[in-house]
Amino acid sequence: QVQLVESGGGLVQAGGSLRLSCAASGSGFSLNDMGWYRQAPGKQRELVATITRGGTTNYSDSVKGRFTISRDNAKNTVYMQMNSLKPEDTAVYYCNARWVLMTVEYESWGQGTQVTISS
Repeated sequence: QVQLVESGGGLVQAGGSLRLSCAASGSGFSLNDMGWYRQAPGKQRELVATITRGGTTNYSDSVKGRFTISRDNAKNTVYMQMNSLKPEDTAVYYCNARWVLMTVEYESWGQGTQVTISS
């Protein structure tokens, strides 16, 4: 089983920046795609950004140009730099990872980290 531990959430003013990190731990696994999702109160969880093992990225239209996802494969860690934050970015952010063990692909989620943007 792969566990994901997120860090870096918090409260910032509109226009500010935050950097989220998510580290995967376990043994014998190989990470595939990793990503960030978010869920605002009363809304469904939505994709924010994903990154393949080779570094190909995908972003939701709402964060393009403001957020940057990256990963360090040696550290089994994914990051998301969030700039020009808006109040509508307020949500719980969840890390997601797809990983392979013995040729079978699994999926794990982090516990979530709160991001609050004040206007």
